[in-house]
Amino acid sequence: MVHAVISPPRPWRRAAVAASFLAAIVLVIVLNRRGQRAGGDPALPKFHLTDVTAQVGINFVHHGPTLDPKVDNIAPLIGSLGASVSVADVNNDGWPDLYFTNSRFGYPNALYLNRGNGTFADVASAAGLADVNRPGEGVSMGAVWGDYDNDGLEDLFIYKWGYLQLFKNMGDLHFVDVTASAGLRQWMNANGAVWVDYDRDGLLDLYVAGYYRPDIDFWHLKTTRIMENSFEFATNGGKNRLFHNLGGGRFEDVTDRMGVGSTRWTLAVAAADFNGDGWPDLFLANDYGPEELYLNDHGRRFILSRVGLESDSKSGMSATLGDVLNRGRVDAFVTNISERGYLFHGNNLRLNFLPELGRFQQAAEGVVADAGWAWGAQLGDLDNDGRNELFIVNGYVSGDRERSYWYAASKIAGAYGPVFEDARAWPAIGTASLSGYERSRVLVNRGLAGWSDVASQVGVTDEYDGRAVVLVDLFNRGVLDVAIANQKQPALVYKNRVAPGNHWIAFKLTGTRSNRSAIGAEVLLVAGGTRQLEVVDGGSGFASQNDRRLHFGLGQTTRVDSAVIRWPSGTVQTVARPAADQLHVITEPSR
Repeated sequence: MVHAVISPPRPWRRAAVAASFLAAIVLVIVLNRRGQRAGGDPALPKFHLTDVTAQVGINFVHHGPTLDPKVDNIAPLIGSLGASVSVADVNNDGWPDLYFTNSRFGYPNALYLNRGNGTFADVASAAGLADVNRPGEGVSMGAVWGDYDNDGLEDLFIYKWGYLQLFKNMGDLHFVDVTASAGLRQWMNANGAVWVDYDRDGLLDLYVAGYYRPDIDFWHLKTTRIMENSFEFATNGGKNRLFHNLGGGRFEDVTDRMGVGSTRWTLAVAAADFNGDGWPDLFLANDYGPEELYLNDHGRRFILSRVGLESDSKSGMSATLGDVLNRGRVDAFVTNISERGYLFHGNNLRLNFLPELGRFQQAAEGVVADAGWAWGAQLGDLDNDGRNELFIVNGYVSGDRERSYWYAASKIAGAYGPVFEDARAWPAIGTASLSGYERSRVLVNRGLAGWSDVASQVGVTDEYDGRAVVLVDLFNRGVLDVAIANQKQPALVYKNRVAPGNHWIAFKLTGTRSNRSAIGAEVLLVAGGTRQLEVVDGGSGFASQNDRRLHFGLGQTTRVDSAVIRWPSGTVQTVARPAADQLHVITEPSR
């Protein structure tokens, strides 16, 4: 594996870098101190989330995978993945739709079409996207949308424990499986994927995160040596794969040539330009190991870079991106595991100081660090005040409330690697819980005053085993709503109600020289004396993909100075004084 160390600054920049470093340290110290004591902030939230799942017609319930009896002793742990949700406007009617995955043979995935009247209808069966969980083919673990052939229709990629699947959108809510002709029929045991145009040729490529090794068939196990070989630095996971879009509906596996074949049990991946050189990089959240950042060398190769992530080994679940402090930077939030009395990994809030310092700074303390057994998370402005909030879903296996598996888990975690790796050596979980019945966290961002958990105050009280969460303006009202996929439990939809007074602006981007989905485009918004940056993502969080319309809260200002769009092609477009409180549909200039 090739590693790169960010080059030290030139002598004439040392003073500036030293000042930046000092400012970074002061900022992190202030944030940490504020975060430690901000959990009980009495200020009332300016928004409320109401469970409208049944009201809008969504009745999806996730079913987990059934596995080979050889691993019955810990089947609830191994089979605790697969609930996912992703957003796309599949029929180009201006209303966002939701796709949920199931993970058991014979149980269909669901495509909930937004009718535009406050209700949804499951059209997956008629669309050809329901019956994908079949013996011999595998079961769904998640899905991401992207227009891989630039025909103006969003296509669907489903990653599985089994054969990957790519569905081409033919229009009129009809999809065709083109996996074989696209060269993507590979068995991967994947738990994450992202669309990214890594070489900026205008065609979306695919990066797929392999979790378990590809030689494992969970329904016909040849060995039970399928688990991690280390609690802190496991490297025996499934190999991640990068598929280059060749055009003409074909993809080529370029993993080895591009140097991105990590085997560190990747659970989530996000793509963005972290170092400001114009090329999208890959940020990996890895289970049983440190996060990884692969810097993109002008589309020629990726370089695993030492940027302050490599020594902090935890159990990364979700890779969530956002401009946390309104600096015009892409920061990263990574969920991890914590259980008082047994283990405190704590979540990671990675503030991006790559341009100045060549590294990330850890800034997670207090309520930001401790969310229990955290999975999916998203950064987004839930109250339209101009700062991003954090929505985090939690909980691993909810069984008998009176029986905990934590003591047994702590014993096997300290075992010799080859023992830890063998599923048969793990104590049987039976009906016990492992970090079950944990509530979601809703963290309000009060800037330098820190973060406050306001979940119960804003109406979020469920104790489901959350996995994936997305933020999406479901009802086109200028506020972000929340949709959640829960493991072996019902999906949830929260409708957001924001108190009067705060304004907003949103952007829907369409590429021309760039990929049509505009994945990878950045919008820097300047308004009210602040800057906010957002990136159009091709997959984010854990097993999820947000609304690709970029939503910005404006607080009480209605004057927006500018929106600077940096398209993946390299084109920079400035929109002067766009009007507040409306969605702006913008097409990339052709030259």
